[in-house]
Amino acid sequence: MNTPLPIFRYHPNPLGSGVVEQSDLECACCKRRRGCIYVGPVYGEHDLHEKLCPWCISDGSAAKTFDASFADAHPLAKANLAESIIEEINLRTPSFFSWQQEQWYAHCNDACAFQGDASIDEVTNASEATKSAWREEFGLDEDDWLLATKGYRPRGHQSFYKFVCLHCGAVLLGWDCS
Repeated sequence: MNTPLPIFRYHPNPLGSGVVEQSDLECACCKRRRGCIYVGPVYGEHDLHEKLCPWCISDGSAAKTFDASFADAHPLAKANLAESIIEEINLRTPSFFSWQQEQWYAHCNDACAFQGDASIDEVTNASEATKSAWREEFGLDEDDWLLATKGYRPRGHQSFYKFVCLHCGAVLLGWDCS
């Protein structure tokens, strides 16, 4: 890869999270082989799996060319975020793998940065604020937290997705099960 990856404010490490991989495949949008290809979810009429480069996602040309999106806009709209933020996540940011429908988290009137699957340590040593937000989000209690986190392994049958507020640093954990 000769050119550095574009910077994604809301998904700062798409290589680390696994939705961008090094590849010599040609991008269906720009027709270039740039050394990386997006392997995450794409929503639209065309089969674009492993066919888009991160640069065409970043500049919006992939979404525009193929009338595609990369994330569900509903949770962000429900959080009353500005349309510009929703469009950036939905049309110009790589999404992430989830068992069910992904949900992008918001805090401090902005979308949070997706940091990938939470590590065992991050789940085991989650702050009380993080656990409280999780319990409130899912309508569960401390016993449910203990049950859900027992034996947790990243990319296992239960997933905890780490989101960090860009303004106050709050850590929110999305949760999904196979």
